[in-house]
Amino acid sequence: MKYVNANEVLPEELLVMIQEHYDGGYLYIPKHNGRRATGQTAYKKELAKRDQRIFLMHLEGRTKGQLGNIFHLSKSSLRRIIAKEKAGYQNMKGIIEEILPVWGMEGGRVVQIYPSAWEIDGSYVIKRYEDRAQMERNGKMATLLSACGIPAAETVCAKNGESYAVHKDAYFLLSKKLRGSNLSDRKDLTVAYKMGSAIARLHGAFLQCEKEIQFWDNSLLKEMRGWVLETFDRNGWQILDREAYDKAVGALAAVHDELPKQLIHRDVHFGNFLFCEGELSGYIDFDLSQRNIRIFDVCYFLTGLLSEETDDAFTREEWLASVKAVIAGYESVNPLSAKEKAAVPCVMACIEMLCAAYFIRVKDTKRAADACQIRRMIQDCERDFVI
Repeated sequence: MKYVNANEVLPEELLVMIQEHYDGGYLYIPKHNGRRATGQTAYKKELAKRDQRIFLMHLEGRTKGQLGNIFHLSKSSLRRIIAKEKAGYQNMKGIIEEILPVWGMEGGRVVQIYPSAWEIDGSYVIKRYEDRAQMERNGKMATLLSACGIPAAETVCAKNGESYAVHKDAYFLLSKKLRGSNLSDRKDLTVAYKMGSAIARLHGAFLQCEKEIQFWDNSLLKEMRGWVLETFDRNGWQILDREAYDKAVGALAAVHDELPKQLIHRDVHFGNFLFCEGELSGYIDFDLSQRNIRIFDVCYFLTGLLSEETDDAFTREEWLASVKAVIAGYESVNPLSAKEKAAVPCVMACIEMLCAAYFIRVKDTKRAADACQIRRMIQDCERDFVI
């Protein structure tokens, strides 16, 4: 039997996946007999999800070098993937151009900025929804937030007075584009302080939204004891020690009933907060908003800083300084309770375990392992938290 170098016959992304399981040896691949269609379909779905994530991160401004470090792909492979995904969205661009006359914007220049959002003439943003109720809720929330002095995108009504447009099974909401852009200097402690105060101001306005709109009630503790635990059980605790899980969830359970609950953003990161000349200029993307423990937003933002796989990754000391700055910024607007401050390490650990469980379910073993590694770092830093 003739040996063939896998580099010569396999796509680079497939070779990388194989190397995660078997690296640097001879591997026999049996002849195809038609019985592995299910496995091939699952592999194709996994690649499709990965390619969508790559395209989203590309739209958010990640360089091909950064994407290569995260997904272990060459620049040529990334160019191919991005070109393929971009072509797939051209049809949607045509649909948007078709419905723009509803707002009297015939011939507007359409530029995609997210997989479900497009910029129109540099002044407006149109977003696609599959769920009408979610679209209407987000539009009403933006109006309420603006009334509270929170910079949120203002909805633009169509010529017929409707607040949205419908095309087949999709709904489209047009809003004025908020000024500003995403921050890039993630290690600046002044920026960290401003992010903390921005989260606190948003939480204050959310209390008003709760009086006007019904939101999904969620519980981090119930998630940890429910589908997250079930996922790790099914996975055989391969990437997480059961004792570590029990410690973090037990610590959360001990204080959960005493932690303030309210409407939260649920997806706080630099991509969803806009700044102009160093000052906050806008909040975006309320698709995941829900009632939960309010400290979740702060902890999610801080753990997210550790998940960025860039050349300037946070050191332990830099991250602990950011934790202190973000908390100080939050408390400059809205004080945290002693129970909340004490719960920060266990909430962070639970968030990373929740992320790991999610990545296990979508079969992204690398990112699941990364989340568990961040969880370990949080545990190691626990004694050094100064909040």
